[in-house]
Amino acid sequence: MKEPPKKPALGGGPQIGRRDALFAGLGTGLGTLGLGAGPSVAGPRMAEAAGAYSTHGVVPADGAIAQTATLQAALDAAASSGTPLFLPAGTYMTDTLEMKPGAQVHGVPGRTVLKSGGAAIFTAENADNLRLSGLVLDGGGLSPGDDGALLSATGIADLDISDCRFVNSGGGGVTLRKTSGRIANCTFGKIATAALFSEDATGLEISHNHIHDCGDNGVLIWRSEQGEDGTLVSGNRIERIAAKSGGSGQNGNGVNVFRAGSVLVTQNRISDCAFSAIRSNAGSNCQMVANSCARLGEVALYAEFGFEGAIIANNIVDTAATGISVTNFNEGGRLAVVQGNLIRNLFLRKTGEARGNGIAVEADTAVSGNVVEGAPAYGIIVGWGDYLRDVAVTGNVIRKSHIGIGVAVGTGAGTALVTDNLIDGARDGAIRAMKGPEPLGPDLALESAESFRNLAVYANVAR
Repeated sequence: MKEPPKKPALGGGPQIGRRDALFAGLGTGLGTLGLGAGPSVAGPRMAEAAGAYSTHGVVPADGAIAQTATLQAALDAAASSGTPLFLPAGTYMTDTLEMKPGAQVHGVPGRTVLKSGGAAIFTAENADNLRLSGLVLDGGGLSPGDDGALLSATGIADLDISDCRFVNSGGGGVTLRKTSGRIANCTFGKIATAALFSEDATGLEISHNHIHDCGDNGVLIWRSEQGEDGTLVSGNRIERIAAKSGGSGQNGNGVNVFRAGSVLVTQNRISDCAFSAIRSNAGSNCQMVANSCARLGEVALYAEFGFEGAIIANNIVDTAATGISVTNFNEGGRLAVVQGNLIRNLFLRKTGEARGNGIAVEADTAVSGNVVEGAPAYGIIVGWGDYLRDVAVTGNVIRKSHIGIGVAVGTGAGTALVTDNLIDGARDGAIRAMKGPEPLGPDLALESAESFRNLAVYANVAR
């Protein structure tokens, strides 16, 4: 029996079933959401056509002429209209551009280049919600002025800089004051002073950046007066930091914290710095956790001067003059935990203050579960002269040092507990009482410490 003929669709065309309509609708939705294809250079142009981005007619002159006025007008117009400014690939010569509230500038990563003729490229003041992404800021090797940087911002809430490159600056890379926000996935290279300077931050994150070949410092986290800061510095790769401006430690550091409290420095790879991987000066409650540090010219991880509270834990230090120093009890430096660090391949440095120690601590500190190998001076040095109070050194492994553990026994020195440590291959004694740089009496790992009123030494293993 034959089937009856189907009713023709309206208009004489083929009939579309409900399943076809459903999948067609899904396809349209996926296309609208941008899920159907990966990112491409065409993305911003498509967004521009939809009104999300605008070039405001700006095209690169590839460095042939200065485009400062054109760029400033486009930046102002985009900020006023609430749309991001998109700069196509190419080179734009410019002097200083001022970012107004809400300004956003986006480019093609690695191909949109803003090149300075000797001035800061971007400045902003009291302008919230600023965004930069996909830009190369090239200083051309020229100085952007006294204490200048390729980007300078003051009083900004919610600054977001991502996927940008800051290169060839005769001054700094980025300088921030009283600013909150995030700087992530950026590259800083060939910077004459510091890649990134922050003062009086109001909630800042610095993460997953590559910082290399800087003249003085990598990242500086400072405050104008000692106080809470809370900046997060995590997941960065920092390498080849010199100290061209000299000094005894204020330069030559991967991360330098000054008077800033509660700063967290974690999971960074820091190498080839003239002085320290991480140096905290008067920064209370600073945490240096799970960093990998190599080839440092002085103390790798340093907590110094007037601080209260430091945690230095689970770091690796390979090749430095001293691994960890928690010092300056005479200036109020106290209260620390030094735990679970691996320190090896240390060298003796005789210039300035003599170095060559694995770990050096002074006051109100627990030193536990660390492994130190190859210290040309002390594996662990506890106190100095009269500057010692309430230090416990327990459960550490020390191999191949000159003296395994040295403990100060000056007339004003406080109490130290040294127990359950394993010391192997100490050439001049496993545990020695110290009067300044001179060891006193017998090896306390082998004989009683009863003659030293401030020491409790027991259950250590030496061979």
